[in-house]
Amino acid sequence: MLQGQGGGSLFVKSHPKSRNLWVDSPLNPEEAVSRSVAVFDTENLEAGYKVLPIAEWAELGEGPKRVVHPEYNADGTEVWFSVWSGKEQESAIVVVDDMTRTLKHVIKGPKMITPTGKFNIYNTMHDVY
Repeated sequence: MLQGQGGGSLFVKSHPKSRNLWVDSPLNPEEAVSRSVAVFDTENLEAGYKVLPIAEWAELGEGPKRVVHPEYNADGTEVWFSVWSGKEQESAIVVVDDMTRTLKHVIKGPKMITPTGKFNIYNTMHDVY
């Protein structure tokens, strides 16, 4: 059993080539928690978790900015997170480098409305989780 940021999680994700275990909490009532993710080192779980400010990295305007659904690319080097806001507010997808746990890229724009379901088809077809 691991202690994370609190309740409200929807997804827990890792990859066979990664040492990281990513945990979202988009349904947590605390804004700081729902706008971030916890990441554990699977080779040192006793160390606890580090919090990454995914929504802050997205640099969005007003809105709830709930971070949800970590999804790996096929080779396990990137993790993609959805940042949800309302349908009239700016949302984004934030790409994080899995090894360094740093921001790589933000995908946003007027057509990015509460992005969900960005499942990696390769990982799904080959049960890479």
